[in-house]
Amino acid sequence: MKSFALFLVVICGMGGLGQKLKPKKRSNGEEINFRTKTKDVCTMSMNGDEEMKLRIECKSQGMSYWCEFTGKPSVCRAFRNNPKIYWNQIAMELRKLPHACKSTQVLKTTMCQKAPTEALMKQIAAGMEPEDLANQDKSVQKTATSMRGAGKSSVKKIGKPPMLPLIKPTQRGQGSENETEAMKLAREHCWESLHGFCSYIIGIFRG
Repeated sequence: MKSFALFLVVICGMGGLGQKLKPKKRSNGEEINFRTKTKDVCTMSMNGDEEMKLRIECKSQGMSYWCEFTGKPSVCRAFRNNPKIYWNQIAMELRKLPHACKSTQVLKTTMCQKAPTEALMKQIAAGMEPEDLANQDKSVQKTATSMRGAGKSSVKKIGKPPMLPLIKPTQRGQGSENETEAMKLAREHCWESLHGFCSYIIGIFRG
């Protein structure tokens, strides 16, 4: 009876030992939000299995910047036991910086200080661009289009000359005499800008 109880204790102990040595589920696809020392609003996301990829995206005063890191933190036993603490330690270190992507070529944590160098997350890419760049391009295009339309309409208005009445004389000699007398009267009694019009009216009445 005693030997059977001892056998059960040994079996249970081995099961518990196996549970302790079994690695916990790794974090994948999770996001952590944080702010830098200069109040940049940032989000870091993690993806991968053995080789992890970390992406950081931040917004700061009308600008947005990002950077990406890659590494194998799974070779660190502490990471395998609790990956959430590992990523939270990285976020805490980034909060102390004015810029989340500058001077961060390598991300280190206290829980994996003695881990191999391949466990370190190393920066592989980074970039920066204005947040409203697309909106600025659209507004410039709209302004250029409206200016082109205004230019075309003004050209059309200026390009059409006013229609002037034509004098159609019935007889060549009489018409020329009437035109000359009408022009004289127009010069005497009409403004200079209306000489042509007055001459035409006077010519009609004089027949």
